[in-house]
Amino acid sequence: MKRDTAVLLLAFGQTLAWASLYYIFPALLLRWESDLGWSKADLTAAITIAVLVSATASPLAGRIIDHGKGAPMLGLSALVGGVSLILLSGVTEKWQFFAVWILIGLATSGCLYEPYFALITRARGAEAKTGIILVTLVAGFASTISYPAVYTLAEALGWRGAVQVFAALVILVVAPILWLGGHLLERDKRTKPATLEPKKRSRQFLKTPAFWYLALGFACLAMAHGAALQHLLPILDERGLSPEMAVLAASFIGPMQVAGRIAMMASERYLSNHGVAIAAFLAMSLSMVMLLISGASPVFLSGFVILFGSAYGTVSILRPLLAREILGEANFGAKSGALALPYLAGAAVAPYLGSLIWNLGGYDLMLVVLLGVITLGAALYLNAHRFRSTV
Repeated sequence: MKRDTAVLLLAFGQTLAWASLYYIFPALLLRWESDLGWSKADLTAAITIAVLVSATASPLAGRIIDHGKGAPMLGLSALVGGVSLILLSGVTEKWQFFAVWILIGLATSGCLYEPYFALITRARGAEAKTGIILVTLVAGFASTISYPAVYTLAEALGWRGAVQVFAALVILVVAPILWLGGHLLERDKRTKPATLEPKKRSRQFLKTPAFWYLALGFACLAMAHGAALQHLLPILDERGLSPEMAVLAASFIGPMQVAGRIAMMASERYLSNHGVAIAAFLAMSLSMVMLLISGASPVFLSGFVILFGSAYGTVSILRPLLAREILGEANFGAKSGALALPYLAGAAVAPYLGSLIWNLGGYDLMLVVLLGVITLGAALYLNAHRFRSTV
């Protein structure tokens, strides 16, 4: 019961953390562009730097988890994120905006999916899959909470007031819940404490082709997802959709993530994790095509939401599972942190690169480029599976 309590607490905390510290950016992008008067490239450069900071700090977070300090890291990181949101609500200059998002990037490195996946895998080993699926099922509704809540609050209080409400939520609710959930998970862990290997030995996996193929393959997927998600409201606005319809479409991406994860659970008897990964790459590719032609008919917009959400929903579960299958379980915290670095780097550069491509040829060109990036990612992943090891 305690183990279930830990996972349920973390599921709730992860949902609110994602809604407050990640989805708040795409939900407010158009408002910032209008109110602050800064270019799309300037604004998205801030989230790019934030995710790069998060990626850089991820290996350190993995080592902290390997040393048994995951619970306090989760709580403290969320607290830093909440304070950062308070600062965000008062920015008036670009340097302030950038500085705050650097802090948020540092905070997310220690309280979102990556540290949670490493923490539960360390605590439960081969039995971590259930906890990973449960948390990602619940947290899949983060965007469903964030987009309409931000829109409603911003209409009533302005975007600064909306950010302050989310700041209070993170400080008063998310930080304590993540600390408590992490504490219960570590206290009731089902595996023996791992003996950390010497530093030189613990990094041997970095020399394997499988690690780099896997890391770069999923980095490509992260790049496509990050660019499409962060630019989604401007893309739909460019295609003539009303703000309400665009918010509605964005809000349904979360439920589709959950649907994808449920479908993965239902098919696990018939499909391997490798088979699901191939299906996810295909669905993500088709989603870019649907978004490209979404202005022609609501049917295509619905197709994008279903394919994009369900594909990426399964990827959130697959990454730690495939990492364990392909790279082995030893020093998993370090491996998870190292894999997160290129993955988050891909997600980081995506919004800014998307803005640059938009400047060159609009969103149509951006979506065509993303389709190519996904295809490259699929090829890299197939090589990772071919060269899998247990280092």
